[in-house]
Amino acid sequence: MSEHPPHHPSPSPNPTALAGAALELSVVVPLYNEAESLPLLVEKLLAALRPLGRSFELVLVDDGSSDGTAAVLKQLAPATPELVAVLLRRNYGQTPAMAAGFDASRGAVIVTLDGDLQNDPADIPMLLAELERGFDLVSGWRHQRQDNTVSRLLPSKVANRLIARVTGVRLHDYGCSLKAYRRELVDDMNLYGELHRFLPALAFIEGARISEVKVNHSARQFGQSKYGIDRTFRVLMDLLTVWFMKRFLTRPMHVFGFWGLASIALGLVLSLYLVAEKVFADADIGNRPLLLVAVLALIAGVQLFCFGLLAELQMRTYHESQGRPIYRVRATLRGSLGG
Repeated sequence: MSEHPPHHPSPSPNPTALAGAALELSVVVPLYNEAESLPLLVEKLLAALRPLGRSFELVLVDDGSSDGTAAVLKQLAPATPELVAVLLRRNYGQTPAMAAGFDASRGAVIVTLDGDLQNDPADIPMLLAELERGFDLVSGWRHQRQDNTVSRLLPSKVANRLIARVTGVRLHDYGCSLKAYRRELVDDMNLYGELHRFLPALAFIEGARISEVKVNHSARQFGQSKYGIDRTFRVLMDLLTVWFMKRFLTRPMHVFGFWGLASIALGLVLSLYLVAEKVFADADIGNRPLLLVAVLALIAGVQLFCFGLLAELQMRTYHESQGRPIYRVRATLRGSLGG
């Protein structure tokens, strides 16, 4: 009887150490002046993710910090094989930093969270479990927020209700950065401006299935908050942008054309009324405020209509130049004759 040499199973390599290998999970964290919290953040992330048995990477984006965050990342990189540090040339803002993290990531699932330790990395497995139930995006809900009531909580509650009403996506906490996304959903969304807080609404436009889970929230341990009540105006402007994208992204002429034609019709009605008064009643219409209203209505109507035409051309150029379809297919099912 022949003997076989004893088989010693080789240790399984760390999937994150394989360059170019596909990963199961990417954790994207935008950082701005978080040098004090960064070592503890990485420690907590590794403690939460390594036991999962999934291949993962930590994509930490330094958004032009001035407090030595980049230096801390350089110190952590040699001892942390899962770490991918992205250093931006200057401070661009949270949305560009998040977009840079998305572009640098390789995971089939992407999780985002803040770098100030207010989000709990231990909640990530819960988000992943919810995502595996068939959702495309899972958003965290800080149901017991540890923030200032006047400057943070009250404006946040008002904003969440307004955003939910305008966008149709009923979430309790739009501002929570702790979210999990499927890769294909992130690839479909283009980020610009300050639209990071509206990612669920943008995902809804793309046809995503969205869920929400309660997560922990801690008081800030290091540094100062980067948010203030002055962001309310920016939120409102971004909300108008998202509302327009949701309603008229592929048909801008429907809004500009409608109001343009309505304004032209109003101008024509007022003009005909003034002409009738001039002809039949020999009224002096030269100094009438109504004449000015009629002229302005006609001019505004023509301008709105032209804006609609230009927006239609830009929309077509945007989709056609990028080969970007105006629809999203979730799945294609074929019978036995379909091959």
